[in-house]
Amino acid sequence: MRYLGNKESILTEISDLLESQGLLKEGYTFFDAFCGSGSVADYFKSYYNIIINDNLTWSVKYAKGRVCAPVCTFETLGFDPFEYLNSNENIVQGFMYKNYAPTESARMYFTPENAGRIDYFRKQIEDWKNANLLLEEEYCYLLACLIESVSDVSNTAGVYGAFLKKWDSRATKKIMFNKVDFQPEKHKSIRTYNAKIEDIIEEIECDILYLDPPYTQNQYGTQYHLLETLVLDDNPSISKVTGSRSTAPMRSDWSKEYKANILFDRILAKTKAKYIILSYNNDGFMSKEYIEAAMKRYGKPETYVCKKIAYKKYKNWKSQNENKHFEYLFFVEKKEISNVIFECPLNYIGSKAKVIPDILKFQPRNYDTFIDAFGGGFNVGINICTDKIIYNDLNYLVANLIQSFREYDTYNYLLYIKRIIKKFGLEKANGSAYLEARSYYNSLPPEKRDSRLLFTIIMYGFQQQIRFNSQHDFNNPVGMRWFNDKILEKMISFSRKIKEGNYEFYCQNYKELRNQMTQSSFVYFDPPYNLTTGTYNDGKRGFAGWNKELETELFTFADELNQSGVSFMLSYVVEHKGVINQELLDWINKRGYRLIQLGDVIGISGSRRKEVLIVNYGI
Repeated sequence: MRYLGNKESILTEISDLLESQGLLKEGYTFFDAFCGSGSVADYFKSYYNIIINDNLTWSVKYAKGRVCAPVCTFETLGFDPFEYLNSNENIVQGFMYKNYAPTESARMYFTPENAGRIDYFRKQIEDWKNANLLLEEEYCYLLACLIESVSDVSNTAGVYGAFLKKWDSRATKKIMFNKVDFQPEKHKSIRTYNAKIEDIIEEIECDILYLDPPYTQNQYGTQYHLLETLVLDDNPSISKVTGSRSTAPMRSDWSKEYKANILFDRILAKTKAKYIILSYNNDGFMSKEYIEAAMKRYGKPETYVCKKIAYKKYKNWKSQNENKHFEYLFFVEKKEISNVIFECPLNYIGSKAKVIPDILKFQPRNYDTFIDAFGGGFNVGINICTDKIIYNDLNYLVANLIQSFREYDTYNYLLYIKRIIKKFGLEKANGSAYLEARSYYNSLPPEKRDSRLLFTIIMYGFQQQIRFNSQHDFNNPVGMRWFNDKILEKMISFSRKIKEGNYEFYCQNYKELRNQMTQSSFVYFDPPYNLTTGTYNDGKRGFAGWNKELETELFTFADELNQSGVSFMLSYVVEHKGVINQELLDWINKRGYRLIQLGDVIGISGSRRKEVLIVNYGI
């Protein structure tokens, strides 16, 4: 049959990719999550235990029918159903006859004769099933053959969103009940689901996950409504013009900009599969850069593969000279979820994103509350796995930014960003547009300054820094950066993670959290460094800076926690540009705390910091 996005032409490419990874062998379970016409599942059924799923019922039945075709003997039925169905001229004036042929309607999907035959075929198959004359595999196989036969005489351009106004020569042929194409090898095992993949991904036990989602705004439920009605055989209410059943239950968010990105992140995070393959098109909503960033976050970067496959696409007079359409095959071996590191989309000065593995490695073994006392970009707290996580930052503007990723629906947040970008014409290095947006934000009273607006403007500022003046107006100059797909990936994964955990948010001096710092908690300090200065902590932005006096207060506070049996970790710098913080070394040595050298860490400006961790507990 003619099916949008059919993967028949790249089956050998998928097979070669699996073979190159040593995965083309028996014993694995292969989950075809968007089975469509079943080409991929049918091709690999002799190698793997197969699981198929699709949001459309007809796709699941059709795919299962193809996979199971070689074992369909019709022993209980007692005769060849194909010979039987083609041996008579029976017609039933049923739902197809009345609604999809110019009989009681003006719709020209089929000729009246063929529509009547389709109703007869469908009724006869159902009668056999109700009489227990068909196994489930045989029932699906006959439905698949019916769909194939219907496709041979449909008066459409290939899909069923609309019919042709004149009879195509293929539509006037007499319908025959024909066998669907299938691979002759028998399948090992098959399980089927009929659901949205995002709703079931966490429950599917599989080794290889194959994803072939929609990649444009075309809704498959709309394009194939007639086949859904044919298989369900439920005589639904239909539209007056196209005859379509309600497509609301069949609509897929994968056919929407940004929602596809959000769902892809969720699938990668939640799947139990060890290996993930994605078929996608360069015309799709998700960019190659986004897909790569997402797969490398949840997968082992060294296993990542992207294969570009050129293919022929229908060309009209406008596009006949273009050759820009191709398919991608992506592959990655998934990490253990405990090894996945999430990053804040803010380019926060002093970010600990690059040393998260070290922090996690040296964290205490048992605690139920994590307190990120100088939360900043929250790169540490977001990667902690415990019962409760507390975020705190004295800068309410930064704290509100972080909290916004939890409070706002991610899709709506992205639509807001898109509107702001369009409204002001924001783009890389466009100084006038940037200054107009920045001025608009600063013109608003503090209580009406939307964190989403601030985040959008930050994306187009110099090095995407967070910088304010003493009146808390945003004053970072224009930069050479923009809201790109790598930031989009960070935002989506960070937002999902922060929405799922048990987080509490505070905006106060860290000492005010003392009553929550107990022996069952782990307190993490990442204060400004006495040897370095950033625009967010230099004391000139309407917020307190950092100096030796405040450093000493922190050391005293940490000592008090230590005496109370509270575990703490302090991120700090002992040496910077040849200057050594001797007070810090003296304090560590006097108290007997452990000093863990992390070596040079490169900051967002390219400068190097010799960072250390100081802990008061045994590792």
